[in-house]
Amino acid sequence: MSCAACSARVEKAVSKVDGVTSCSVSLLTNSMGVEGSATEAQIVEAVEQAGYGASPKGTGTETANNSLEQLKAAQDALVDRETPKLRNRLIASLIFLVVLMYFSMGHMMWGWPLPEFFDGNHVAIGLLQLLLTVAVMVINQKFFISGFKGLIHGAPNMDTLVALGSAASFGYSVYALFAMTAAQVKGDMDAVMSYMHEFYFESAAMILTLITLGKTLEAYSKGKTTDALKSLMNLAPKMATVVRNGQEQIISAEQVKKGDIFLVKPGESIPVDGIVLEGNSAIDEAALTGESIPVDKAEGDNVSAGTINQSGFLKCEATRVGEDTTLSQIISLVSDAAATKAPVAKLADRISSVFVPSVIVLSVITIALWLLLGKDIGFALAHGICVLVVSCPCALGLATPVAIMVGNGLGAKNGILFKTAEALQETGNIQIAALDKTGTITSGFPAVTDVLPADGITESELLQKAAALEFHSEHPLAKAVITYVSDPEKAGNMDFSGLSDLQVLPGNGLTGVFHGKQISGGKEEFILTKASIHANMRKAADRLSESGKTAMYFEEDGRLLGMIAVADPIREDSARAIQELRNMGIHVVMLTGDNRRTADAIGKQAGVDEVAAQVLPEEKEKIIQMLQKSGKVAMVGDGINDAPALTRANIGIAIGAGTDVAIDAADVVLMKSRLTDVSAAVRLSRASYRNIVENLFWALFYNVLLIPLAAGLYAHWGLNMNPM
Repeated sequence: MSCAACSARVEKAVSKVDGVTSCSVSLLTNSMGVEGSATEAQIVEAVEQAGYGASPKGTGTETANNSLEQLKAAQDALVDRETPKLRNRLIASLIFLVVLMYFSMGHMMWGWPLPEFFDGNHVAIGLLQLLLTVAVMVINQKFFISGFKGLIHGAPNMDTLVALGSAASFGYSVYALFAMTAAQVKGDMDAVMSYMHEFYFESAAMILTLITLGKTLEAYSKGKTTDALKSLMNLAPKMATVVRNGQEQIISAEQVKKGDIFLVKPGESIPVDGIVLEGNSAIDEAALTGESIPVDKAEGDNVSAGTINQSGFLKCEATRVGEDTTLSQIISLVSDAAATKAPVAKLADRISSVFVPSVIVLSVITIALWLLLGKDIGFALAHGICVLVVSCPCALGLATPVAIMVGNGLGAKNGILFKTAEALQETGNIQIAALDKTGTITSGFPAVTDVLPADGITESELLQKAAALEFHSEHPLAKAVITYVSDPEKAGNMDFSGLSDLQVLPGNGLTGVFHGKQISGGKEEFILTKASIHANMRKAADRLSESGKTAMYFEEDGRLLGMIAVADPIREDSARAIQELRNMGIHVVMLTGDNRRTADAIGKQAGVDEVAAQVLPEEKEKIIQMLQKSGKVAMVGDGINDAPALTRANIGIAIGAGTDVAIDAADVVLMKSRLTDVSAAVRLSRASYRNIVENLFWALFYNVLLIPLAAGLYAHWGLNMNPM
């Protein structure tokens, strides 16, 4: 493909194939994403009938399903082979063009000396110009092959304009050369001299050379644009040290299997995703998360492929290999997004599809009008050729994909993954951000904040009996109590074993027998059925609730033991992130299952505009629907419990994804698990869209301004142009 008209032609042809539900062609990466039930053979046939070529991704290798082979194929697709070819064409063209320009403009306009053979031999000069021009045309034959092929298929492109312009210049010059020979035979030297000024050989060659220069710069820019994706692919480790049959073996990374034990020495890249079995180290995860500070890893921690072991020796077990690793999924997300189209690109596609035929028609009209106005054929043809070669559909075709690719690449480098080009564009258009509280605004890990024993009960006694009751519970609040008493500095060393007859009462609490006595723990209403709670204790609970804390009461054989308050602390960056969103004009809503008093307290600390409290997981989707009546909504959640709401929202943003980046429900995945990246994603989206609009404006402005100039419409004011 040579320009936007080509990609639009391919897209239109494939979209007509039975079974194709959607098709998106990328001029930038020369790739096409197709969805539907059509076969690969049908799709390839449609592309070929449109005058182009295609092959299914990953063909040519017997192990197309192998993750490393797929990665190599993807890397191979991004290798810039076009720039070196165009550079060689440009150099060869310039060599012939310099000689041609010396004989045409150098001699004719400035009287530069010529070899004696050419002195006064105008026909010989014309023949030499013809040969030099033919040489440049042969070097740049691709313009003519692609251009006329497109014309034959009824889909003219940028190459068609160049080929027509150059061929018209060359054809008229050949006519002038033959006319000159006839004048020479007749001895009409005045006519011979006049025909010398009718030669446009240098224009034909200069057009091809200058367009080749433009194409070289364009190919170089396209190559640079994909650098972010190429750098991600280069992170993929090549080798791994595994332990098999008690022996260390160095194998290629794609041969590592799930469950293999692998070793990572300081300075080495981690070959696959795994879990640390032995050792301690600091891991540089900047490649995946954009976070420059190394992360400490110890036994039981997860490690990801492509990250670098900086200090200690690690022994790990492989948990995800091949295309399932975090790095592979990131590469897949970024490359897939580059192959999709933003809604704004459809405008450029529509313009591009009619642009080239319109320019050809304008060129013909320009020639006809000047001839009707009494101008000679040379003048009229020159302006018609100008119209052909000054127009630029390529800029329209690249305006969107270049900005999308750069935006996606920047996002990936900073741990923000947009799944589609549409997500990159639409994220900046959100007017309401709905934030799930637990794990998004808060850390998601409740912690004990206050221990209030009842009269006659010591703090250690309350903690010991509460811990004994909560020890076997999986509830997050129970884990907060166990974590608290496990810290010797806070609770000392205590024995809380010996509980029996544990009963879990959903929605109320727990009961059990500890050293022969019945103990219970849970919410106020439940404990009141077993023991009385003093008014002072209730006031303290109300006060704690107002500050966003949850109170748990404990009793033993009808006697109140006391109260333990637990809170899910707000993340350090939450208040700043929410303020950033509000500064952007985005209305921020917090969704939580907490009671109204606790929810309002946390909402106040976080600085949100609105709080939706006592919301059940299945009710979140309905709230998103309700919010959508007021504007475009982004739902920010953990991507699992919030899946229906993430899908319902205009933009679903998964935060806290950690290593699980393949969350189907979300449109945007935040690798760093921090809320400030929501505002960063909005900023990046808005900047990318602004860049696209600016690109499209300049592409259209250039054409609107220069096509009339090329046609000679400004000649009255002394503004004119020649094909060169």
